[in-house]
Amino acid sequence: MKRILLTLLVIVSQKSAAQIAAINDTIVLSRTQAEALFLDKNISIISEKLNIDIADAQVIQAKLWPNPTLTIGEINLWNNATAQELPPLWGNFGKTSQVTAELEQLIQTAGKRKKLIAMEKVGVDIAKEYFKTFLRNLKIEFRGNLTELQYTQAQQAIYKKQLSSMQTLLKAYGNQVKQGNVGKGEYIRLKATELQFLKEISDLQKENNALQKELKVLMNLPAASFIKLTDEGFVPENSKIENINLGNLLTSAVENRPDMKVIKLGNEYNDNKYKYEKAMRTPDVTLGVSYDRGASLMNDFVGVGFSLDLPFFNRNQGSIKAAKLAIDQGKLLTEEKTISIQSEVLQSYEDLLATKKLYESVEADYEGDLDKLLEAYRKNFMQKNTSMLEYLDFVDAYLDNKSILLNSKKDLNKNLEELRYISGEEIN
Repeated sequence: MKRILLTLLVIVSQKSAAQIAAINDTIVLSRTQAEALFLDKNISIISEKLNIDIADAQVIQAKLWPNPTLTIGEINLWNNATAQELPPLWGNFGKTSQVTAELEQLIQTAGKRKKLIAMEKVGVDIAKEYFKTFLRNLKIEFRGNLTELQYTQAQQAIYKKQLSSMQTLLKAYGNQVKQGNVGKGEYIRLKATELQFLKEISDLQKENNALQKELKVLMNLPAASFIKLTDEGFVPENSKIENINLGNLLTSAVENRPDMKVIKLGNEYNDNKYKYEKAMRTPDVTLGVSYDRGASLMNDFVGVGFSLDLPFFNRNQGSIKAAKLAIDQGKLLTEEKTISIQSEVLQSYEDLLATKKLYESVEADYEGDLDKLLEAYRKNFMQKNTSMLEYLDFVDAYLDNKSILLNSKKDLNKNLEELRYISGEEIN
């Protein structure tokens, strides 16, 4: 019995270890590698792309001619005494059989088919621009999550370093308390700071977990994987900002933004629809050829004919007017969208410059000096040259400054990405 329990314990332990190993399947990626994975594996992108194929299928459908119609009727399954005999259909069969057959083909007039194809082709272009809009929205969300993950990783590293330093101090102070050289109040004060660091690390880990969830879905990674990003790309290259030309951005945004292109394509669609609705005033013609056996002057009668609507009452006036109003409406929407886009670009550009000014106001070696000064405070505190209050106050100031520096880097990254998004182009 003991041997069985021991065996089960070993199996459970091995299984638990395997599960922990699976959960800790760390994937180290740069921003560039992460985005390549996202563009290749994201399920929503693959699914949304199918809308273009659906629109292409509508063009194929528009190119098809209407099917001809075959009608067979007046077939008598019996006869009576008044039936007249006709030549048999085959052998002795069909001497009193009657039948009619008619074949009809709809002919669309006034270039309706060609105009419908033109409308559906614009629909394909609109589907492509909708896909670009979808991709842009998803991409800026993805890049924002990458920046946030890099930020939380950096914050965690700062707090973990301070936690390690604080725990070293606590160990030394604990020994001093036991020897009666230091009051317990100072030890408790350090312990409270340690607890504060642990709380900050825990909160950051929760943020990290939420970002992990979002990014794993966006990159279609296994749920058990853990993403660790390198620092690459967290701070944008200065040249990418210095080379920005506001005039070019304003022009590019109006010309290249997919949502603006959708409005312009909508105007093109409305023009084609107006032409199509005007063509609908002209009646279509249905051509037909008919065969009649036994019900006319001839035993086997073949005739041709046609049919068409007479446009006395309905000449498609309402649809034509609606199409014309849609053209006028599209022009107004284009004007409004142009002003809106240019205003968005200008605001985003000014926000980027403001963030850049704050970031550049920090001297290049300031962060390094801050780290050195903290280490000096720690050594002085250990040597009793600095009071606990002074040391802990500086630690708080250090963490606040580190947070400001990290936030300025994050904001610079996000503002640049927002300007890329709003301008509708990648800024190299």
